[in-house]
Amino acid sequence: MKAGKLTIILGLMVLLATIGILSLPPEGPTTRPDITLVTADGDKLPLESLSGRPLLVTFWSTTCATCIREMPHLAALHDELAPRGLEIIGISMYYDPPNQVLAMRKSRNIPYTIALDMRAEASQAFGDIRVTPSTFLIAPDGRIVYRQAGMLSMERVKKRILALLEGEVAENRMYSGGPNT
Repeated sequence: MKAGKLTIILGLMVLLATIGILSLPPEGPTTRPDITLVTADGDKLPLESLSGRPLLVTFWSTTCATCIREMPHLAALHDELAPRGLEIIGISMYYDPPNQVLAMRKSRNIPYTIALDMRAEASQAFGDIRVTPSTFLIAPDGRIVYRQAGMLSMERVKKRILALLEGEVAENRMYSGGPNT
């Protein structure tokens, strides 16, 4: 009887973690890893080149239902906040065939950058990512200020991004001589 209850509890915990209600943050670095990504278009993208603006990095898989449900929300976030400086990069997992990643990017009309992690270098640099989605918000100064395994709370992450964007505006005003410049 006790084993049955334990099995049910563990099953519920797995279910909750899968749908993102119960999420343990992924382990990993506290600052942006010094890595270069390869985009789905074949371009090299050093993460360091994105310094000075908020960066949302999400690890995803073509077989991850939660990742696929999250994509329209990330696209909307991108459309709203990219003009203000937000950069979003979706990094496909190393086990995803590139042709499936490219097909999904096209079929879902993903507007943000997609990178391929075919040798698992990015997933290792971010703490050996195994759970998708796993998302990291990186401040303009390179600090990782938010991490989430499982479905993102878009409201929570958007508030953090806005705070980073508003902080940049405040810094720019401070150094540029006033609010109208």
